[in-house]
Amino acid sequence: SYPELLDHLAIEFIESGWDIKSLFKAIVLSQTYQQSSNLSKALLEKDPHNQFFARQGSYRLPAEIIRDNALLIAGLLQDDVGGDSSRPYQPDGYYRHLNFPVRKYQTDKDSNQYRRGVYVHWQRQFLHPMLKAFDAPSREECTAQRPRSNTPLAALVLMNDPTFVEAARSFAELILLQDLPNDESRLEFAFRKALSRVPDADESTILLSMLKSNLKKFESNPTAADDLLNVGLHTSDEALNTTDVAAWTTVTRTIFNLNESISRN
Repeated sequence: SYPELLDHLAIEFIESGWDIKSLFKAIVLSQTYQQSSNLSKALLEKDPHNQFFARQGSYRLPAEIIRDNALLIAGLLQDDVGGDSSRPYQPDGYYRHLNFPVRKYQTDKDSNQYRRGVYVHWQRQFLHPMLKAFDAPSREECTAQRPRSNTPLAALVLMNDPTFVEAARSFAELILLQDLPNDESRLEFAFRKALSRVPDADESTILLSMLKSNLKKFESNPTAADDLLNVGLHTSDEALNTTDVAAWTTVTRTIFNLNESISRN
């Protein structure tokens, strides 16, 4: 739809000495790229397929970035460059049919657990289940473009994969460590941190009600709170009340499960 723009970018690319980073920088710093993906009715009628780039495209993040995003929000992400592969939590026996030779998967027991998704160990045919649920390729063949599915399995991963449960727990602790006067302000902080906005009235009502019911649940069943807080390597802050952390963890798990949390604006 904009051949003149393509010509302009091509000429800039050539004259820069084929500097790919410079080209990417020019694109991502442009006003067009930095637009919101929010769509008005008038814009939808005028340009339904966004051929004229009047808005940004909104789509689900790649599998590796979904994991990185949760770890970053939780304050766990290790962004060191280079080094060994990362071996995140994985179901026991997942490699049991992998032979010639037989392989055993050893989960990392240190900060390597929280490295960026680009460093996660890849085993062809036995791709990590979290990555597979979000359409990462197995690397058995060339993949020109990844599919973007929307399945219940992906939601189950966000709710139950140990990496996301642990990230939710760490995020809950981060919320409780803020000097805030009440649960409403804590929820607002959580939304700003995870979604860059404040919750609307319905969201606040639902999540604060969930928080209250889970506080009662964990107060009457401390063992359930302990079980939830024992997921993952991250050491809980002993100064925090375990019931409060467990209850807020249910809220942060819900926030991580929102489509908005795993989509690019």
